[in-house]
Amino acid sequence: MLFKKKTKPDSQLSDEELVTELQRQMDADRFGVLYDRYTAKVYQKCMGMTRDQELAKDLTHDIFLKAFVNLSKFDHRSKFSTWLYSVTYNYCLDHLRKKQRYRTTELKEETAIADGAEDRSEIELLSLRSDRLEPVLAALEAGDRAILLMRYQDELSVKEMAEILALSESAVKMRSLRARERALGMYQQLYHEEA
Repeated sequence: MLFKKKTKPDSQLSDEELVTELQRQMDADRFGVLYDRYTAKVYQKCMGMTRDQELAKDLTHDIFLKAFVNLSKFDHRSKFSTWLYSVTYNYCLDHLRKKQRYRTTELKEETAIADGAEDRSEIELLSLRSDRLEPVLAALEAGDRAILLMRYQDELSVKEMAEILALSESAVKMRSLRARERALGMYQQLYHEEA
């Protein structure tokens, strides 16, 4: 053979191609390509949930370590970015639960959303003064804050959120509605004199 076929450099491989190669043989440099692609996004998700720069940096490092160790469990049924987002969300939420003795309240997922309630709460939430949303988000529990950030900052669809959270689409809609209602309530609590 006169010329040897040159393989694509790692930086030109898709996420899924890189993961497939890493699942065959772990390689820190190859994983570094994924790290470079996603470190800023993971850090932003951690910042959004924790509101603490140093903690977000630590959690980002821990999340990539966890992803590296558990990459063999990635089954290619979803995109790598979705899987990594799920790892990020769950890791941050677990950390906050442990740190703040965060108590979750189980929602009755079967409860039907009243016709129009979802639309009304979304319109109300989107009509709030943007300069006041940061304090409102900071005052919410981490789970509610994460749901709202997924929906409005990351612009994820209900289907994508359901995949990340391992919930049904109706459960995601219910949690989104309740998170919006709690955000509206917090807004009223913080800025009641102007309501």
